[in-house]
Amino acid sequence: MTRFSERTLSPASAAPTVSEPSEPSVPNSRATLALTSAATAVALMTYTAPMVTLPDIAAALHTPLSAQAWLLNGTPLGLAALLLVAGSLADDYGRRRIFLAGTFALGITTALSALTSSTWLFTLTRIAQGASSAALLASSLGLIVHAFPTPHGRLHATGVWGAFVSGGIAIGPLVAGAMPDWRVAYGVLGAAALVVAALGVRTLSESRAPRGGRPDLAGAVTFGLALVALVAALTLGRDGWLRAPVGLLLLAAVALVAVFALVERRIATPMIDLSLLRHRPFLASSAGGLFTGFAVIGLFSFLPALLQQTLHLSALDTAWLFLLWSGLSFTVALQARRLSGRVSSRHQLALGFLLHAAGVLTMLGALDSGSWVRLLPGLVIAGVGSGLLNAALPLLSVESVPAQRAAMGSGAQQTFRYIGSCAGVALTIAIATSAGSGLAHGADIAMVVSAALAVLASVSVVVLRERA
Repeated sequence: MTRFSERTLSPASAAPTVSEPSEPSVPNSRATLALTSAATAVALMTYTAPMVTLPDIAAALHTPLSAQAWLLNGTPLGLAALLLVAGSLADDYGRRRIFLAGTFALGITTALSALTSSTWLFTLTRIAQGASSAALLASSLGLIVHAFPTPHGRLHATGVWGAFVSGGIAIGPLVAGAMPDWRVAYGVLGAAALVVAALGVRTLSESRAPRGGRPDLAGAVTFGLALVALVAALTLGRDGWLRAPVGLLLLAAVALVAVFALVERRIATPMIDLSLLRHRPFLASSAGGLFTGFAVIGLFSFLPALLQQTLHLSALDTAWLFLLWSGLSFTVALQARRLSGRVSSRHQLALGFLLHAAGVLTMLGALDSGSWVRLLPGLVIAGVGSGLLNAALPLLSVESVPAQRAAMGSGAQQTFRYIGSCAGVALTIAIATSAGSGLAHGADIAMVVSAALAVLASVSVVVLRERA
């Protein structure tokens, strides 16, 4: 197996070689950016829709509190399980092909969610949505890197793409809350994904970076099973961490990760080159994704449901309130490219995590006081921090690997992001609902934990600076 040296992996080496086309000769670069960004926004809209509709979905499907984590964790589980293999498949077999397949599948599986009648059927369709989203998200950055081969063009394009991540997060709850029924919302989002896929058929051009060899199916299976075991353990742990099923699932996750590492070392075309784990920029990108999911997404996925239950806000009112956080995140991510040359991606990550910590600490006591107004300053501060994170992560992910492996780099960073999200959602629900003094007090504890994790993340990405 070919190993990447430090020199090969440096950001400078991610720049195109003289044999690559110059940016003006790449066909449909703007259309590529528009379609990949639109598909990304729809994927994030389907991901975040249950944030404000969770009480209605749980009531319609008769989901007990102990199982509500599955309603939120289905999509991130599918994402985390398949992002790495989707990135590798996109690089080897065609980014356009994987992108279109994922976008079409997202439309179909999202529409199927509207027809489900039980918690497990809904969860299965959500896992399928996550798998579909993995294909389009991992391949979209690969398409963008191919369409914008110059450093300046890539900086602009990844900034726009990152802003649409925030945009999807912002609009998803608002669309879901504005619909007369959560089933209608899923039908609308499914139709939107199919429209984007249809537009991409005639617009996108193919690109790939074939390595030869067979797909890493053994790695995909072992990694996916490891994640399923981990998420199941974290979700079931709410009812008792010392129970035998939880312990067995955690042991199975550890064993499967070990098998995955062994497979990746032996196969000619692995999903991920394990030598990357010795490369500090790649570790910083992975740590940034992991802690974004764990500290940020984990808290903000369940906080809207907490607001509805403690402050008695409607789904639409909650969506408008959270638009302050997600809308600022979109705006900041779109403008963050102006920091290029003055603030590195790694330092943007560190600042984003610190602002998230400051924001959630500002919100302490708001739910217990019964005042949604007290949430506003914290949502503003945390929204700015989230925007910096969403702008810096995609750029760092493609800078930390060679340009021809951009889809794999994107897939790796986002895999860690959604592993963190699964763990963060389960942890937030466990903390918030286990406090003996009520949901409001439990929410405060969850916020403190989220802030502490964000501070740890900020320190981690600063420490993981590239050696001179």
